[in-house]
Amino acid sequence: MTSSSKITARKTLEKIQPYSPGKPIWEVQKELGLDRVVKLASNENPLGPSPKAVAAIQNGLAGLNRYPDADASALKKAIAEKYQVTPKQVITTNGADELITLISEAFLEAGDEVIVPSPSFSEYDFGAHIMGATVVPVKFKEDFEYDVDALISAVTEKTKIIYICTPNNPTGTYIPKSDLDKLVDALDDVLVVIDAAYDHFADAADYTNGVEYVNAGYPVVTLETFSKIYGIAGVRVGFGIAPESIVQSILKVKEPFNVNTLAQMAATAAIGDADHVETSQETNKAGRLQLYKAFNELGLTYIESMANFVLVQIGEDGENLYKQLMAKGVIVRHGKIWGLPDYVRVSVGTEEENQFFIDALTSLLVKQA
Repeated sequence: MTSSSKITARKTLEKIQPYSPGKPIWEVQKELGLDRVVKLASNENPLGPSPKAVAAIQNGLAGLNRYPDADASALKKAIAEKYQVTPKQVITTNGADELITLISEAFLEAGDEVIVPSPSFSEYDFGAHIMGATVVPVKFKEDFEYDVDALISAVTEKTKIIYICTPNNPTGTYIPKSDLDKLVDALDDVLVVIDAAYDHFADAADYTNGVEYVNAGYPVVTLETFSKIYGIAGVRVGFGIAPESIVQSILKVKEPFNVNTLAQMAATAAIGDADHVETSQETNKAGRLQLYKAFNELGLTYIESMANFVLVQIGEDGENLYKQLMAKGVIVRHGKIWGLPDYVRVSVGTEEENQFFIDALTSLLVKQA
């Protein structure tokens, strides 16, 4: 009998850690024997999916014996109309995560460098490592503001891609348009990937999702998702907007049926659901203020957010407090994975869910005092 231990994986896999998602509600209920669990860990829409998306899925069930539209033509048309670009400037993917991997496969060679803000979304590192590229982390300024000069200074002749997550996950901070102007103008042959997954929640006057740079001919890709504001994370739909030549390169490494039929139908309907988007934005804005007020009253330091989550500093006993919150039925995201062990990231829930978290946190902090 032969031994599987003789089969060796690629060396670059030694640098890769599998993505660690937040625990699902059912798992915490089962582990801890809890009746009530509130999940504020994965930046999901607490209001649920777009009703129009749900109706579209229900109407599409009878056609599942057929393969999906490989071009996602109806969805691409809807996206193009929404963002005032052409369908050929749009690529649809199985969540924005897949697009990050596809960009890596299309543009990176072993030994290339990828500049990534630190801390930020871990999938940028994953995409680079899987192609044998080197990740160059660039730290934020104080209060997690983008350091544009440091980003530009990090560029070398080996730099192929620079990622800008705005608003940034996990900090909630964004890069002002003037700084983004400076960055794209300073770069020549570097692909700038602007991850705007949370752009619907950003209400700063000088925020941009980057589509204007695509229209101006810059080598920019804007990443978007239907998982957040539209509330259809469970069917996995993301998309990118980029110059046509860049889209064509990415299409060469894309699987033909990567976005399933129900996902295409749901997203096409959701993008036109203005009522759901507006209600979700209002709920999020009120929820952020609710959390800020509670953190101020508790004397906790937090980062004002342009997204649907808040990064809050809970102290050096952060991991223990995170576990104690879970024992009380509140799932948040511990900051250890970003090198921030004294922080947790709290997704904005409904008013009642936020209060459930606030009450649990308050009781734990009072007990510690």
